[in-house]
Parts: sequence; C-alpha cells; structure tokens
Amino acid sequence: MLENPPLQSDTFAVPDDKVRVLLVDDQPIIAEAVRRMLAGHPDIECHIVTRAEDASRAALALRPTVILQDLVMPGADGFDLIRAYRAQPALAEVPVIVLSAKEEACLKAKGFALGANDYLVKLPDQLELVARIRHHSRGYISGLQRDAAYRSLRASQQNLARANLELHKLAALDGLTGIANRRRFDEALRLEWQRGRRQKNSLSLLLCDVDYFKLYNDHCGHPAGDLCLKKMAAVLTGQLKRPADLAARYGGEEFALLLPDTLVDGALQLAEGCRGALERLALPHPGSNHGTVTMSMGLASTVPGDHMMLEELVAQADEALYEAKRSGRNRVAVAAQR
Repeated sequence: MLENPPLQSDTFAVPDDKVRVLLVDDQPIIAEAVRRMLAGHPDIECHIVTRAEDASRAALALRPTVILQDLVMPGADGFDLIRAYRAQPALAEVPVIVLSAKEEACLKAKGFALGANDYLVKLPDQLELVARIRHHSRGYISGLQRDAAYRSLRASQQNLARANLELHKLAALDGLTGIANRRRFDEALRLEWQRGRRQKNSLSLLLCDVDYFKLYNDHCGHPAGDLCLKKMAAVLTGQLKRPADLAARYGGEEFALLLPDTLVDGALQLAEGCRGALERLALPHPGSNHGTVTMSMGLASTVPGDHMMLEELVAQADEALYEAKRSGRNRVAVAAQR
C-alpha cells in the first residue's frame, strides 16, 4: 500500500509496456483480494491507496495505466474522485474502472458520463478483471506512444523546416563576400519590378565594378584580391539603410545595388557615398593610375511599367557603368531616365 506518496510532475513520460494498476479502495479485504488476483501476473504492478485524499497524488506519482476506483469511501464520493482525475491534464486520459457493490444502471450511466471507462461489480471474476485491466492498459499505452511519436514527428518536421530555411538562406549568399549572390539578386529584381509596376513606385539599380581588378590580382595575388572583394562588399552594405535595399555580388568583381522606392537623386547620393567610402579606405593598388582601389558605378532608374522591360533597366545600368569607365573610372554615370 502507498502511504503519503510523493508528488511528481503533472505530465507523464511515455511508459514502457508495464501494466500499472492503482486501486483506490478503503476496504482492506477488497484490496487484498484484488492484490492476490493480480499477484500471479508478472507484467502487472498493483498499488493500493486506502484514503481518498491520497488518490490523485498517488496517481500523479505512480503514472498508472489503469485506476480501479471504489465508489463509496469515507468522507469522499468516488464520482468526485473521477471528476478530479479528469480535471488534471496528466490524468485526463488514464482509464478508470469503477468498482461498485451495486449493479445499478443509473450508477453505471453516471460513471460513464463523468469519464469512467468501465464498470465492474466487486468482487469481479479474476479472468475478467485481468482481461479488462490489460485491455484498457494497452489502449492507454498505445495512445501515449502514438502521441509521443506525433510529437517527435512534429519536432523533426520543425527541425527540418529550420534546416531548409537555413539552406535556402545559404543558397542565396555569395560564398566569398557573404552578401546576396546573383541568384538572390535576380529573384529580388523580379519581385521589386512587379511591386513597382503595381504601386507605381520608382526602382533604381546600381552596377558597380572594381577598377582595374585584374591588374590588382596580377600585382597583389588572388588572396589579396579576395580580401579586396570582401571589403568592397562591406563598403556597399555599410551604405544601405533600409531593409528592402539589397547589395549583391553580380559576378566576378562586379556588384549590384537594388534600391526600391528610390528616385534617381537618392540613388546617386547613395552611390557617391559608396564610391567615396571605398576611396577613403585607400587600399594600395599598384596597377591603378589612382594609386588606390576605386570603383566605377552605373545608375539606372525608372518607374516600372509597360514602356520598358526589366532587362532594359539592367542594360541601362550596364551601359552607364561602361560610360563611367570610359570617362576615367572612380565615378558614377547616370543613364537617361525612361
């Protein structure tokens, strides 16, 4: 018998296949008779509580797979105990078999209405008692194991979703500079073009190129060239102030800045900020007539609409970039607006 059983958590772990019976009955003769009925079955544990006030605490501590509940106990109503079990999340689904001295339909109906799973007149036949205990225990254990499997599956799905999100983010980043790659830029450009068409907002595009980058690699080596590109990316991202603005590595030493909702004057101001910030770094460039690493930039801006295609905006920025190079590099050239 349990006397003052310890308190445990109000949630149950998934049990093993052990059948664990909690008998709540104040009559020692009944308790001993049930214990003897179950004693010859090694897969069944039997625990007994003789005081009604200990019933819920014992159930929480023992994690039974079946509760055998007497209906008449000193100072307590067995129906009230059933209500108490069902009111606690950890006991709400534990099968309850009512043990009653009376075979009355109204008592059975009330027990089932309150959440009892079965009703036996005591003392029941041993074979029937064991069979019912095992039947209800199997169903309860299976339910717990099924719920645990669902929780594990949901957790796995959530972990997979997080992993896929991280992979998607990584797939959108340039491996060297850590900023958006060409694929991410193309996606963003299409989306912002469509949004600009719907909302009639301006869209500006800057194409940027490190001046004389091949000569830089020839003089300083490829590791230094990689570091130069990383610093270039840092300069560009450092000038962006809005979440919608995007800096991307367009290809090789060429970068792109996508500026939604930005008029040409604002885009030009940002471009000059980028160009000046790189110039102020004063990275030595033995192959440049400027003596330091600089960039040329081409700017195109429009309000997306039927008058031009997305590809034309890119072509305009590209042509403006080459104009900046033809004009002496380390400058920003602006394409005529359309």
